[in-house]
Amino acid sequence: MSRTRTRVSAPDQACVAAVDLARAAAEELARPGEPGEHLGYEGEGDRIVTHYFACLDRAYRGWRWAVTVTRASRAKKVTVSEAVLLPGSGALLAPEWLPWSERLRPGDLGVGDLLPTSEDDDRLAPGFTETDDDTDRQMVFEYGLGRARVLSAIGRDRAARRWHSGEHGPHTPIAHAAPAQCSTCGFYWLLSGELRLSFGVCTNEYAPDDGKVVAADHGCGAHSEAAVLPPPVEQAIPILDDLGYDLIEEEAGSVDESASEELGHS
Repeated sequence: MSRTRTRVSAPDQACVAAVDLARAAAEELARPGEPGEHLGYEGEGDRIVTHYFACLDRAYRGWRWAVTVTRASRAKKVTVSEAVLLPGSGALLAPEWLPWSERLRPGDLGVGDLLPTSEDDDRLAPGFTETDDDTDRQMVFEYGLGRARVLSAIGRDRAARRWHSGEHGPHTPIAHAAPAQCSTCGFYWLLSGELRLSFGVCTNEYAPDDGKVVAADHGCGAHSEAAVLPPPVEQAIPILDDLGYDLIEEEAGSVDESASEELGHS
């Protein structure tokens, strides 16, 4: 098999020599003195050459001015075709653009904001709403099926992982210091459906998680069975020294026993 050889034409010398023309075009777009030294050139095709100049603007470090010059066939005059500012190696670039649905984060939705969901949202699945009788429709709605779309298995699993790994899950300092888990607390109200196996709602008004979904293995100090008992005080055993003794000197009283004076006692 023979390789196909591609002929690369040499850069047009007239376009290569048009450095001053390219610099003047860059200075028209930039502020005075911003185009710096000539960094070189690159042949783009027949009689087409791009000259590169350093950008001295501190806001565009690592960028460079690219000015493309060309000339017509059999013409001696070189003209400017295009002048742009291009990023070089190590240039500071803006992050890749993402649609608003992928940039949205929890807590971004404010008062009056609307957050539409797409038709193919994998967190939702079609509901069951095709009923003719009003009684059947009310019964179906009470079972949670009277909606156009309901939570899908994917949406349920994502919510379960997010809740379990969040601040209301078991891996938090307050849960580690709790006397027991939420699953054994009287204020723990189970959710319905398959999520009731792992999650519930805290109903203790004094708990930090009141009104929030908590994991069954979460916990806090407001557990219904938590009791604060005073620490037991151990009575010291008295020590009786029955081996040694102390000598006590007898002190003289205020009455002279050798005197014969009557003291008036009957």
